[in-house]
Amino acid sequence: MIEGGSEMYRVEDTMLRIARNAGIEDPRVFATPTCVFMSLDGGDLSQMKQIRDRNINLELVDRVNNLSRKFAAKKINLQELRQQIIQVANAPSFPMWMQVVGAAVLSATLMVLFLDDYDWIDFPGAALVGAVGFWAYCEFKKYTKIRFLSELVAAMVMGLLAIGLNYLDHEMIIDHILIGALMTLVPGLALTNALRDLFMGDLLSGIVRMFEAALSALALGGGVGLVLKFVGA
Repeated sequence: MIEGGSEMYRVEDTMLRIARNAGIEDPRVFATPTCVFMSLDGGDLSQMKQIRDRNINLELVDRVNNLSRKFAAKKINLQELRQQIIQVANAPSFPMWMQVVGAAVLSATLMVLFLDDYDWIDFPGAALVGAVGFWAYCEFKKYTKIRFLSELVAAMVMGLLAIGLNYLDHEMIIDHILIGALMTLVPGLALTNALRDLFMGDLLSGIVRMFEAALSALALGGGVGLVLKFVGA
């Protein structure tokens, strides 16, 4: 669930629900965005699981949450729950072409949503820049473990493409195109989950996630700013 972008209180609630319905009398759980700690029956020994990869996959979060509720309702046993959770974790995500098309549609529609003085010629420009930038983000992320570097590179790609489109057709406005395209990578859900963690009392997770969202936004802005500074409009 953490790998899918879930809030920490939901992770802890799900783990406690599973443990209690499995006959554990006093389970204790502490979850952060990078690791999970759990002890059983109030014992002194605890187990830690490190979280190395985190994305946004709300379908995964929903399916695991539903499985825990089915287990609580005695519709499946513990072994079936384990097998189905493994299946959910290994289930393939949407194909890349579908994600790229979704990024294109999202970029174009959000440009229209956020701007009042847009021109329809910016519509395909935002779609193209958003799609290519999102593809660059996903591809670069496969080859590096450095956090926020993929956002920086994707933003630079978007900036270069927007400048190129403006060079080909001066009626295309760089600012309009970038406003729509960058929305595909803006960490809105991460910021929302950070606030929810803070409101639920998970101060450590909330602060960490908020700082992480701020760094992602800074990388996006920095990538575009570098291109506009050194390449020019």
